Amino acid sequence: MERFVLDTSVFTNPDVYTTFGEKDQIGAIENFIHLAVHSGAEFYMPFSVYEEMLKMVDLGPLAPEFEMIVKIRSPRRHNLMIPSEVLYELIEELRHRINKGLRIAEEHTKEAGRITEENVGKVINRLREKYREALRQGIIDSREDVDVLLLAYELDGTVVTADEGLRKWADKVGIKIIDPRNFRGILESLIKHKPAAK
Repeated sequence: MERFVLDTSVFTNPDVYTTFGEKDQIGAIENFIHLAVHSGAEFYMPFSVYEEMLKMVDLGPLAPEFEMIVKIRSPRRHNLMIPSEVLYELIEELRHRINKGLRIAEEHTKEAGRITEENVGKVINRLREKYREALRQGIIDSREDVDVLLLAYELDGTVVTADEGLRKWADKVGIKIIDPRNFRGILESLIKHKPAAK
């Protein structure tokens, strides 16, 4: 049986949720629920991710049905063992990103001496953008990301996310990943190839 571990991006990223044939999130979630019920697969979402999603999407009367289909469950953090190499890679990546962030800050500090009063805002915005990109893009940078990664590792599940960093680290750990834009097609394929009930 297929097990999918879902990230908020499945229901909050317009590039993903519109693949369910709807322009709004609620319609997309309704279509997901319909497909999920008939797919024969299992769906999981860590509690921290579910809480994050509820801050962005009001499920309203769909909440009970969603929770019936998607098992809201955190990973067993205290019992889970992951390869130490993953921790070493994460620390090395963080060190590299911090150094990159410092170089960006140094560049912009030098530039600050040459700016006029009206350009200060532009320079600060550019600094923030480059700094955020250097430190956060392509890395797991939240508790929610770690929960998705650990739950998928624990369940030997497939991660469904548009988050670039989560996808990269899932691959490093050996967790199955699918492109979330293909998720609807995968569910339809599971329904089509589902063995008939005896």
